[in-house]
Amino acid sequence: MSGNKVIDESKQGEALVIEKPVIPNGKKLFLESYGCAMNFSDSEIVASILKDKGYTTTANYFDADVIFVNTCAIREGAEQRVRQRLTEYKKAKKTNPDLIVGVLGCMAERLKSQFLEEEKLVDIVVGPDAYRSLPELIEVAETGQKAVNVLLSKEETYADIAPVRLGSNGVTAFISITRGCDNMCAFCVVPFTRGRERSRDPETITKEAQDLFNEGYREVTLLGQNVDSYLWTGGGLKKENITEEELKSATTFAQLLEKVALVHTDLRVRFSTSHPKDMHDDVLYTIAKHENICSYIHLPVQSGNSRILEMMNRGYSREWYLNRIDAIRRIIPEAAISMDVISGFCSETEEEHQDTLSLMETVKYDFGYMFAYSERPKTLAERTYKDDVPAEVKSRRLAEIVELQLKHSAYRTKQGVGKIHRVLVEGVSKKSKEQLFGRNSQNTVVVFPKENFKPGDYVNVLVNDCTGATLIGKAI
Repeated sequence: MSGNKVIDESKQGEALVIEKPVIPNGKKLFLESYGCAMNFSDSEIVASILKDKGYTTTANYFDADVIFVNTCAIREGAEQRVRQRLTEYKKAKKTNPDLIVGVLGCMAERLKSQFLEEEKLVDIVVGPDAYRSLPELIEVAETGQKAVNVLLSKEETYADIAPVRLGSNGVTAFISITRGCDNMCAFCVVPFTRGRERSRDPETITKEAQDLFNEGYREVTLLGQNVDSYLWTGGGLKKENITEEELKSATTFAQLLEKVALVHTDLRVRFSTSHPKDMHDDVLYTIAKHENICSYIHLPVQSGNSRILEMMNRGYSREWYLNRIDAIRRIIPEAAISMDVISGFCSETEEEHQDTLSLMETVKYDFGYMFAYSERPKTLAERTYKDDVPAEVKSRRLAEIVELQLKHSAYRTKQGVGKIHRVLVEGVSKKSKEQLFGRNSQNTVVVFPKENFKPGDYVNVLVNDCTGATLIGKAI
């Protein structure tokens, strides 16, 4: 799958697949990823592309011949961390003048001139759709020239590339099912950095899931900026006006979920991220139907106020969002729900902030990812609205949101005490080598004595205690 195979058709009536051996080139690659799970998944694709060219990966950048930083542009803080790291790598070039440093991903297109010319931090800049060109770009950089490819694609899904599982625990893995995003949320840069949304052939997705299961993996997470809008009609890019006939033969996200769930009953299936405007009941019924599809839904809310949601261009109201929550509670009563929320979006009033807190009180999320609004270049909000909520107000509101979520997380975790949980073991606990940890279907971490169990095992654990976010028990 990763591009190093040839077909020998010399035998009549059959094609024989022959593996072309990869010849090591003696060079080492160091990859560092920031941001969302999609970035980490992309780094595995990059590692695969360069592995086919003879590169091996290293965990120590001092040993590397090539360093790539896979970047995130969602928040300003992430960009600042990337700059700090690039400055460190620039210093490393003083002791190793042949070292090549490159930037991948979402910061590439927006900041290519600063990185290459003004600050002279990197040798290569590559956007999310141009990773196949990396071997050629490295060759250019080795001659002392700067190399750039930030072109976005309407077709690229990397469906034929088998990712190299970096830092893998051998139990859980990501599978990308879509790339790009068609939602133009006012605060978000993803449509500008990752391009139009396109879906991946479902057959390649189920094959990747089957291959992972055969290799011993027991959980896959299907990834997309908006998994609910996945739609395969024989081509990646969604059509503006799909016919009724085409829709009948199309694969929807609910159908894809079922296909992956049917790979094996011992393969757990998760997914991220859902969008409230596109999450329909067929997905929920599919989750309820298959025990190995986890009862956990990440459903970003961003704000509990309808006016702010409209300004954010989210495509739903407070009422619609709560309708989706009600549907989840009705169809999958045991489901855990997590969220993203932004404090201090443009013009947000104190009353509107209170609406967010009241929505949180209504839902009582299991987990949350909470941020203060950070204005991003090129977005609708940056072009249209004034970032007029003072920083100290944003911080105070965020602190209130975090405090409330910690309370709700502790409440939800405590509900798991006294119950038996089916836990997929992921590894040894950081606190004790005599303890294992894993997660239940609701994505809560469970810790229990090691005994004779090992990563990849499913274990029934009776929980008798908990911390604010972790369940503690014993295998039964």
